[in-house]
Amino acid sequence: MTTVTVLHPGSMGAAVAAQAAAAGHEVLWVPEGRSEATRERAFEAGVTAVDTLAEALERSVVVLSVCPPQAAEDVAAEVAGHNYSGVYVDANAINPQRMQHIAEAIRPGAAVLDGAIFGPPPGGRRTARLYLAGDEQAVGLVEGLFKDSHLQPRRASGGIGSASALKMAFASYQKAARTLAGVAHALAAAHGVGAELTAEAEVMASNILSDPDYLPSVAARAWRWAPEMQDIAETLRAASLPMDMAEAAAAVLSRWEQDKDQYDLPVPAVLTHLRGEGAKVGS
Repeated sequence: MTTVTVLHPGSMGAAVAAQAAAAGHEVLWVPEGRSEATRERAFEAGVTAVDTLAEALERSVVVLSVCPPQAAEDVAAEVAGHNYSGVYVDANAINPQRMQHIAEAIRPGAAVLDGAIFGPPPGGRRTARLYLAGDEQAVGLVEGLFKDSHLQPRRASGGIGSASALKMAFASYQKAARTLAGVAHALAAAHGVGAELTAEAEVMASNILSDPDYLPSVAARAWRWAPEMQDIAETLRAASLPMDMAEAAAAVLSRWEQDKDQYDLPVPAVLTHLRGEGAKVGS
């Protein structure tokens, strides 16, 4: 049995805590200053309340930080203030630069792991993945916490920051796509064609993110798509809808102007051009 502290039992944190508790580990949390909803989640997760953070850290081999992203540094600073010397896992959706700062704040006493959770709160029929990057021995310890549970640990390629980068890359598509869907449906509804939009969406390919081989064809057509996005922006403006994402898409597409009609470019070259690197084709 390993003793673990979870900071804090929100919807995801409580689900993660429940998986560790169900696997036979002692899971602690600190109710001081937390809401009644958090207390109820902690009770349902089967975790043990302790009076102070100092007590929790003294007893714990592993600390899991699963909190709102904006609170990640504050939580880490609290832990660092107690000279914690175990394994600290930051599993929040934060950028790699913030993860590096947190690692620097926690060290040298603790082993810091960069973590990223993918999927819904685990439990029942729901599974999630916990990507981990950092010290191999510490990763192995955390993997053992969730063996045969609904939270599946996986090792991320690279060091501290790589798991966070993976989360940022995935979320940049996932959350932006859902936001764009809201804008698209609002625009269609404003013109009375919502049902037709849904019907067309039902026959679209849904594997866009999982198939990067199609990206050269996007780059090759970007010179035509960028002006179209400007027209889309004007249509949105006329419907009193936000234009920002359409204008941003046009700006992104403009980075591929050098790839006009170059359908045979390799994917790495297309991605390099998107970063604004590399010589222009034909120069």
